[in-house]
Amino acid sequence: MARFRFLLLSLVVLAGAGAGYYLWQGREAAGPADLSTAQTTPGGRRAAPGGGIPVPVTVAAAERRDLRLTLDALGTVQALNNITVRSQVSGTLTEVLFREGQEVKAGEILARIDDRTYAAALAQAVGRKNYDLAQLENARADLRRYQGLLAASGVTRQQVDTQRAQVAMFEAQVAQDQAAIDTAQTQLDYTTIRAPIDGRVGLRQVDAGNLVSSGDATGIVTITQMRPIAVSFTIPQGELPRLMRAMAAGPVPVETVPSSGGTPSQPLAQNEAPERGTVLTVDNQVDQATGTVRVKAVFPNDATRLWPGAFVSLRIGIETVPDATVVPLVAVQQGPNGAFAFVARPDNTVEQRPLTLGAVTEGEAAVREGLQPGEQVVTSGALRLNPGSAIALSNGGNTAPAAPPPRPPRARQAADAAP
Repeated sequence: MARFRFLLLSLVVLAGAGAGYYLWQGREAAGPADLSTAQTTPGGRRAAPGGGIPVPVTVAAAERRDLRLTLDALGTVQALNNITVRSQVSGTLTEVLFREGQEVKAGEILARIDDRTYAAALAQAVGRKNYDLAQLENARADLRRYQGLLAASGVTRQQVDTQRAQVAMFEAQVAQDQAAIDTAQTQLDYTTIRAPIDGRVGLRQVDAGNLVSSGDATGIVTITQMRPIAVSFTIPQGELPRLMRAMAAGPVPVETVPSSGGTPSQPLAQNEAPERGTVLTVDNQVDQATGTVRVKAVFPNDATRLWPGAFVSLRIGIETVPDATVVPLVAVQQGPNGAFAFVARPDNTVEQRPLTLGAVTEGEAAVREGLQPGEQVVTSGALRLNPGSAIALSNGGNTAPAAPPPRPPRARQAADAAP
């Protein structure tokens, strides 16, 4: 019997302790609701009706302007002219007058070859012509005498015709001698090697003192035209009609996209201005293996930042949408019913507005219906919004501080008991 009383007393004590704990938990849960009318945000702003804290967001205004549609591609820089300078005559290379990496002008002397043999050949050709000129003058004098004697019947007509033919023979011989002189002069000129174009000299392939000839495979040096310079790239065949329409309307602008890594294959640093050029031509056929077509653009390259053989990212201005309502692409959300955006209202709440989109670029979108120029759309913080949510605009792009997380019951009780 005593044992039964002890068990009954234990059950009563446990039931009382459970009821007390339940009432204490209910009091703690009801505490924040009683204070909801006085709750404020960490920045001192009054909470939204119903106890919700305004969501910090950033906004941007819809603009009415022309929207430029672009096409991105990866291109390879190519020189418009790349020439291997070779000797056109055989001989010993006596002088090398250029420095590796030097910028040269067309006609500038690069090297010299021993010219003594070619100078002697020229002198021989000149001497031969002078000899034949003397014979020609003598033949012409005899012809004039024969013509005078023919009038007095001193010679026959056959002798006059023979002398006239002799004069013609010497005239032809003199013309042949002049051709030999021109050939010898050309060979002599070839001993002075000049730059055929403006460009940058590469690495020297042969040193002074070596025997060179026109049959050398490597040549003496290469010259690459750096300004202007070309970039070859490919576009999908589906974009070809748009590009052809743009080219028919006028020059199609192309600009390089600065790289973020600054690698050797991407010569443009991110803080540098892009190089700007125009589309030069389109290839005459589509590559059936890839379904792409090759396009060549030309750039002034005044600062020589584009280097032959390098890869560069390009952006081609292929079309322009005039007088469009433009918003940042990050403001456009996708829902079950299509595209929409959160539009900020004057009472610091948002409205979920369905949108009809037009052309879309990498960072912007044209809105055909659903938005007016000047209206503010949310660009960040939209994931925490619902229609009618309260918002707090961030200043200077800095997001407002978020509300502190709720404290555990024991920590909150200790903080409330503190003086």
